[in-house]
Amino acid sequence: MANLIQILCFVFAGIALLWFGYTLFFAIPGGIRLVKKRGKPKAKGLPGDPRTCPVCSAKLERGERVKSAVFPAMGGAERLMHIAGCVYCLDSPRRRECPVCHQLLGSEDFLVARLYEKPVRHHVHVLGCSRCKKTGKKY
Repeated sequence: MANLIQILCFVFAGIALLWFGYTLFFAIPGGIRLVKKRGKPKAKGLPGDPRTCPVCSAKLERGERVKSAVFPAMGGAERLMHIAGCVYCLDSPRRRECPVCHQLLGSEDFLVARLYEKPVRHHVHVLGCSRCKKTGKKY
């Protein structure tokens, strides 16, 4: 009887370890919320996720781009970038918000970011918006 209880304890411990390992390596963190846009559901991701608009957090499909302007590098590895938004937040009354100061952005406001170009892919780090960075320029 003691061997049977010991075997059951090992089985439960093994199942718990397998579940923990699976959720650690294969589960998607965060989650996906659905937001209605013109009657069609559009997935809303978390800021910083791949293929996500940094202005309105809309999940972008393959081929959809964010309107931005990249300026030449001044000797460093990073370049300055202004991000206006995606097709969903530029053409509709979608909520546009700065991910740094969380202020609502107007249609003329933009995000200020740094673009790090790597051999495989690019990395964008948002510094703030035109209001919290006090650039004063209009896009």
